Amino acid sequence: MSLTGDEAVRYGRQMVLPEIGEAGQERLRAARVLVVGAGGLGSPLLLYLAAAGIGRLGIVDYDRVELSNLHRQIVHASDRLDMAKTESAARTLRALNPHVELVEHDMPVNARNADALVAGYDLVADGSDNFATRDTVHAACLKARVPLVSGAIQVTSGTLTTFKAHLGAPHPCFRCLYPDTLPAGMMPTCSEIGVLGPAVGTIGAMQAIEVIKELLGIEPSLSGTLVMYDAWRAELMHISLPRRDDCPHCG
Repeated sequence: MSLTGDEAVRYGRQMVLPEIGEAGQERLRAARVLVVGAGGLGSPLLLYLAAAGIGRLGIVDYDRVELSNLHRQIVHASDRLDMAKTESAARTLRALNPHVELVEHDMPVNARNADALVAGYDLVADGSDNFATRDTVHAACLKARVPLVSGAIQVTSGTLTTFKAHLGAPHPCFRCLYPDTLPAGMMPTCSEIGVLGPAVGTIGAMQAIEVIKELLGIEPSLSGTLVMYDAWRAELMHISLPRRDDCPHCG
């Protein structure tokens, strides 16, 4: 189905890009993306994906909006304290772009439900804030052969990469990067060490770009590359992330 007149105007500035065009915009409209986490990373990620015209956005989170969230979780608002983050995010996204279908998954992600959550989506973008969730989401994506765009942030530093080890060598998996399980509580929380809001927004926005690239097949993919961001220095560093031959998950 071709774009409506309203959609043609709404997305006109990005459809001018030769990498997108009308055909690419129609592919974005047909795409189904699951975003894990409606917090600091998920906020700009969801906003930009909705604005770009992704046809269906799934939102997974089980927290409620707190006042301390609002300096970085910009998809929420002061009048929504104690509201489920999935509901709050959906309210903002509907106001931004009524053409996007939103699916709210108000639940934690665990080994019992991860496979079902991933099923039915073309790509997953993970903005969760703990190793266990990220590991579980990756395992489900690997099993379902679904690309995963993964972002992480701590204090003023962030990382970004794409995992699609299901395609085989040379694509690495999450456990190629983290061969050992990190114990719960090993990484301090942002309430303990702080976090810079715009730094979170930068990584979330970069995730949105990588999602669009993967959906449209725009190269180069970040699979096999880990991007590290230092906010105070305004520096980006690219590190090769090889696939480990002895990896028990993808080797």
